[in-house]
Amino acid sequence: MTKDFNAKPDAIRAQDNAAELTHSILLSVPELLPNGGTAELSYVFGYKSKSLIQVGAVWSKGTDAAMTPEKLFSNANILRAHFMGEGFKPESIAVNMPVAGGIVMFRGSDAKDRSVILLLQGTFENKENNQRLLTPTSLLLFYVADAKSPDIFKLPPGQF
Repeated sequence: MTKDFNAKPDAIRAQDNAAELTHSILLSVPELLPNGGTAELSYVFGYKSKSLIQVGAVWSKGTDAAMTPEKLFSNANILRAHFMGEGFKPESIAVNMPVAGGIVMFRGSDAKDRSVILLLQGTFENKENNQRLLTPTSLLLFYVADAKSPDIFKLPPGQF
């Protein structure tokens, strides 16, 4: 992060995931996306390998007090359009897929099965004609090295 974003070492925070036994470093990055507001960036290091297994970015009121639902929608649309042109395997691509608590704006895997997931989270409100309207509260972007078999702690088979 120091190299990638010219960050001062004291701006980088560390965090451990007790369930996955992974280690992360976190950094607030203004304008990670041009005019997109401040995002919190995370680099996640694997349980066994201790190497980089995931990069994440989150935009929300928690990362930027000036963040609005409109800005979150705008960021999501800009990123979805970008990823649609990045050469992901066509059979792996999903867009605008409603899920509990939000919409998967984009999901895709490349030729090496590295995945990108773009999730717009928020609350749904039922409108006329059974139309559901999302008011976004956060936008999450994940680059995952191996989504099918992540380097996280799992109980060995037969242990329980």
